[in-house]
Amino acid sequence: MSGYLVPFEAAESEFTEKRSRFISHIWRVESETEARARIEETKKQYYDARHNCWCYLLREGGAVRYADDGEPQGTAGLPMLNVFQREEITNVCCVVTRYFGGVLLGAGGLSRAYARGAKDALDAAGISRVSLWTLWDVPCTYPLLERVKLELTAAGAVVENADYGADITLLAAFPQGGAERFAPWLTELSAGALSMEKRGEEFRPGPRVAR
Repeated sequence: MSGYLVPFEAAESEFTEKRSRFISHIWRVESETEARARIEETKKQYYDARHNCWCYLLREGGAVRYADDGEPQGTAGLPMLNVFQREEITNVCCVVTRYFGGVLLGAGGLSRAYARGAKDALDAAGISRVSLWTLWDVPCTYPLLERVKLELTAAGAVVENADYGADITLLAAFPQGGAERFAPWLTELSAGALSMEKRGEEFRPGPRVAR
């Protein structure tokens, strides 16, 4: 299937490892500016924490950045980054905050903890596939409105807007293949009186997907 994977929504998670508290936050981002803003917001929120380690990956321009924020080199930001690379997630920003509990974890323990923080956050956020959707004007008469809406939903479409006049025109966004399945049904229902008109296309995230 075409497209690419991103976090479905922003999320956070938390766990404790040998008295150190790890708090993870994850967001879907579209630019380095947005990612940096999320990181700075988190640093301000958890200003009293020992470490705010982070990473982000962006599809546009292929930006890949990470930081250990005072942890031994390679034990925090990179293990977090590797989680998203393995899962093939992009347009993602993650910050894992650590409140030190007084017990050293060692390099291996740190790497596992920060990787767990990133994975737990991703599991909480879920995953969505961004793919090319098409936008269509869908004409409809008032008596057929509810039936057409049900069929649009069955085709995976999302109604963006409705223009009510003598008849109704629905602006509907269809996932890949959805318009091709819906159009013949509309033609048959209306005995050829109603036909859709394409308005454009755009990449957008779909529903949460199972992994």
